[in-house]
Amino acid sequence: MDSLRYWVSEMHVDGFRFDLAPALARELRDVDRLGRFFAMVEQDPVLAPVKLIAEPWDLGPGGYQIGNFPDGWAEWNAEYRDTVRRHWRGDPGQLGELASRLSGSADLYRPRAPHASVNFVTCHDGFTLHDLVSFEHKHNEANGEENRDGSEANWSRNWGQEGPTESLRINSLRGRLMRNFLAVLAFSQGVPMLSHGDEIGRSQGGNNNAYCQDGPLTWVDWNLDREQRELLEFTRRVFALRREHAALRRGSFFSGDVVRGELKDVTWLTSEGKEMKEADWDDPARRSLGMLVSGASADGVDRFGHPVSAATILFFMNAGSRPTLLTLPLLSRAGRWELLLTTGRPHRSTVSRPRLNVIAHSLVMLVRRDA
Repeated sequence: MDSLRYWVSEMHVDGFRFDLAPALARELRDVDRLGRFFAMVEQDPVLAPVKLIAEPWDLGPGGYQIGNFPDGWAEWNAEYRDTVRRHWRGDPGQLGELASRLSGSADLYRPRAPHASVNFVTCHDGFTLHDLVSFEHKHNEANGEENRDGSEANWSRNWGQEGPTESLRINSLRGRLMRNFLAVLAFSQGVPMLSHGDEIGRSQGGNNNAYCQDGPLTWVDWNLDREQRELLEFTRRVFALRREHAALRRGSFFSGDVVRGELKDVTWLTSEGKEMKEADWDDPARRSLGMLVSGASADGVDRFGHPVSAATILFFMNAGSRPTLLTLPLLSRAGRWELLLTTGRPHRSTVSRPRLNVIAHSLVMLVRRDA
């Protein structure tokens, strides 16, 4: 506690991320959600206002404590990481779980708020984003432990060849998938966490446990090639869109209720532009999902306390291996759909037809403009 207070008061840090945080709550062997450490932090006038982020698991019995930290804490969301990875590699039966993760993981963090969920696809442990779409197996031989270290549960896919390839088709698909991950991270409710170097496609050669490496394997090379510069620009763009559209940054969980007489605060859509039914959620072959977020549902305020206006957003993901024809939903209010982003063929334009072709392994984001 003395050290934490010193770092805040004298070194002016904004907050802390606690590694293996359940260890802080252990009373003898068991994890105590109301452990003494948490109580001391909550009552401390220096520490209570700062950002407190938990890695909500440790190696002891009962150590997986995701969703169980007190009010005022945020948590790394491993459920988000695994579900988003599985969806984009094409695993069946992911849509229900995916909807929960995209909407802030209320099943884990209610009665807290979406910002309790620190969403991430990659971190310092495991594959980089580039390697997530380039390797199906870890390659940790350089660590000197005969490749026995590191996680086996990577939920990765190499898309046709293990590691680097000269195939234009495979490299194009890998680039599209990296853009998908970055866009989903930017457009999900909660707090996005981007691992350093993923914005430029940094690789560790398939090493998913590079803690003992201090050399080119883990260094960031800032001499960027064309593909890396394009990925960096794309990353800037998707997070600029997040900042621009308040509907993507809610302070409370969705309720599923109709807002101001037209749309629910969030509506989950099929490619036909219809609301998902139980049979659609249960269909293991379905690989696409639309998320329609009503601008009327935005609950943010500006620095003067005034409500922030927001546009209605449609976010559609096609993780299948074939193109999908998306029928745009009909809204009672006159207006037009404008395509803000596609990871397939990036451009920005007004959509003049009621249908939009979404190519395989890609996503689109549209905004509703009033007529």
